[in-house]
Amino acid sequence: MTIDIPGFGTLEIKYLVLDFNGTLARDGRLLEGSAKLINQLSNQLEIFVITADTFGTVEREMEGLPVKIVQMGKGDEREEKRALIKKLGAQQTAAVGNGKNDEYMLKEAAAGICIMGREGCSPGALLNADAVVSDLRDALELFLYPKRLKATLRY
Repeated sequence: MTIDIPGFGTLEIKYLVLDFNGTLARDGRLLEGSAKLINQLSNQLEIFVITADTFGTVEREMEGLPVKIVQMGKGDEREEKRALIKKLGAQQTAAVGNGKNDEYMLKEAAAGICIMGREGCSPGALLNADAVVSDLRDALELFLYPKRLKATLRY
């Protein structure tokens, strides 16, 4: 996926990294309507779901979806998430998150999207993102309809 954004640069995104709890799921349950959008996006991007799996539900909730689940260890989650972005290649990776443990990956990614939804977001995630939306579906649609992302990030 290539998106030319005046003043921001050209994004050549191959990978999308999604935080699970607080971003893709609430209380361990996949948000309504997100499965359809993930299926649509998987035609254009390789999708990774990164999680500490607080509720122990990620496998069940992601069953049948075209995503790769990345289970975090017990270390510094911010560093683990940043390491995944670097491993994939920061310039070809977009990330979506809302928590304090997402702030490094949002900053490292070529496009970092913070969700300020019903669970809220950490100030660090907000300050390290390139764009902020109020709903996961809006975040995913930025990539399905890239002119929206272009309109938000251009200067």
